[in-house]
Amino acid sequence: MQILSMALIAYLLGSIPSGLWIGKIFYHRDITKEGSGNIGTTNTFRVLGFKAGLVVLFMDILKGTLAASQPYLLHSPVNPLLIGLFASLGHTVSIFDHFHGGKAVATSAGILLAYNPGLFALAASIFVGTLLLTSMASMASLVGISAMFIIALFLHDWILATVAGILTAVVFYRHKANIGRILRGQEAMVNFGLGHYLRTKRK
Repeated sequence: MQILSMALIAYLLGSIPSGLWIGKIFYHRDITKEGSGNIGTTNTFRVLGFKAGLVVLFMDILKGTLAASQPYLLHSPVNPLLIGLFASLGHTVSIFDHFHGGKAVATSAGILLAYNPGLFALAASIFVGTLLLTSMASMASLVGISAMFIIALFLHDWILATVAGILTAVVFYRHKANIGRILRGQEAMVNFGLGHYLRTKRK
């Protein structure tokens, strides 16, 4: 019963549509109808600006961290990654957003933060480094989650590898449109980094 309760709480935490609520409450805008239509951090930055994007990023990471911290707080022997996985599920299939949602990247990072802060720092470094090179948040997300899966295999952390593998599949599926645009050279870029510089220089 305790495991089911933790899983349900994790799902409900993950389901909180941070970008959608921040947009409607403070900006009176529905980000599902602007930009990419996604409720996640990247579209929030794009539609509502830096301050809102930063708040949503923090909230989405926090959802995963709180969800995965439950076994620690309740002294449960269950691996926090297994509980945290339900937060990522909630973020992608939110009960508060008609079972739509985001792409699970920030929430998955929050789960990793609860499980292993060192690996979280490494994943964040890989994400930022890829973002600075490519100027594409989508590419940074894909590389970051894939790197965690590979690192987990090298560490022989089979639970992390399994959860990271599942989340990698989810993230790639949720980014399938982005992958198509990347291959066609049409993916949207942030206004900084090497990729943005090179694209601007070509014009």
